[in-house]
Amino acid sequence: MDLDALKRLRGGSLAEARALLDTAEGETRDLNEDEQKRYDDALSQADVLEKRIERAEALGGKDARYASPGPVTKPNPNDGASIGMSNAEVDRYSIVRAIRAAASGDWREAGLEREASEEVAKRLGRSPQGFFLPGDFREGRGVERRDLVKGTSGAGGYTVGTDLLGASFIEMLRNASMVRQAGATIMAGLVGDIAIPRQSGGGTAYWVAESGAPTESQQAFEQVALTPKACAAFSDISRKLLQQSSIDVEALVLRDLAATLAQALDLAALHGLGSANQPTGLDHTTGIGSVAGGADGLAPTLAHLIALETEVAQDNADIGRMAYMTNTKVRGKLKSTLITATYGDFMVWREGATPLNGYAAFVTNQVSHTLTKGSGSGVGVCSAIFFGNWGDLLIGLWGGLDILVDPYTASTTGTVRVVAFQDCDIAVRHPESFAAMLDALTA
Repeated sequence: MDLDALKRLRGGSLAEARALLDTAEGETRDLNEDEQKRYDDALSQADVLEKRIERAEALGGKDARYASPGPVTKPNPNDGASIGMSNAEVDRYSIVRAIRAAASGDWREAGLEREASEEVAKRLGRSPQGFFLPGDFREGRGVERRDLVKGTSGAGGYTVGTDLLGASFIEMLRNASMVRQAGATIMAGLVGDIAIPRQSGGGTAYWVAESGAPTESQQAFEQVALTPKACAAFSDISRKLLQQSSIDVEALVLRDLAATLAQALDLAALHGLGSANQPTGLDHTTGIGSVAGGADGLAPTLAHLIALETEVAQDNADIGRMAYMTNTKVRGKLKSTLITATYGDFMVWREGATPLNGYAAFVTNQVSHTLTKGSGSGVGVCSAIFFGNWGDLLIGLWGGLDILVDPYTASTTGTVRVVAFQDCDIAVRHPESFAAMLDALTA
């Protein structure tokens, strides 16, 4: 029997078990004796088929591996989590199997996953809190399509086509971050604290008389420091979900972890406090340009956008990946704001790839709309608008993604909590490359 047929049979067994549970739960009762026996038999059959599938996949991987060397994921020198797994090993790697093993403490069925974590730990020179996800897995998993078994009471249709991750895990995390789309510089695989030299002052030229000598001058330098700060996110996975071995479940787990970590990094890059264990975001970075609307905030206009551009340009920093970034409220306001109140019908926010003042504009609700300005009854609830060269925003990532499995917090329900840790930091190479309006009124 081929591998696809085995998977279809396994899906059918799981679908039968789900149908029994759905029927009982729909009638607010437990399984009766006959249903319990059929349920147990279906799960037992699924377990037997799972073993056969794993053996077939392992054998197929070895056949391909020994027939020819096959493509191998080359270790990325900029990512300490890459270990050089073959494509066959990447395809066999299962994050759900690793989570199940970490939850139970029994790694006998997850030998590949354990070896990969140990190799990452050896390369990074430190032990994980749970297990390390190898960088090869994030880079190597391609676009796949599988059938996801999905229960519907009283029906036999449990398969739903699902599009899976088309990008690697770490790339998906970066792409989900709006600042990454705007062009922020990602530095992965860092080890130890990082200090990037930055020239803060240049030499001075002098006009001198014939045979005269100029006064000595020197360049001035300083450093941009990045130190690892732990960013953590967790996702709760039900007992039923962990029993699955579908590639779609793998995608679901990865999407959950990626989305939460991406949101945290995105928010920190824009509004990180620089305290309370947070990196320093743009709006708390000393030295960026500032454009003020009014004492209690002011509705944004084209003049404010031009002023943001001017703040950057007057410091000779208007180069590179220049773009605006704001939230949906500001976009809505500018789409209904005329360029001039007395002439024409053109709105400030235009159509096309460069809708604001001739530049690209990125929109995310990570940009705050709850800033306050003013006092007393005149306090305005404001939004932020950022402008600058996003290539000068640095996001540093240290080592691999550390995944801790907690089977105890919600043990009464069988739910497993999966916590992902990523050491990271954020810095601005040149504060002059950015300007912000932090009092834009949209109401």
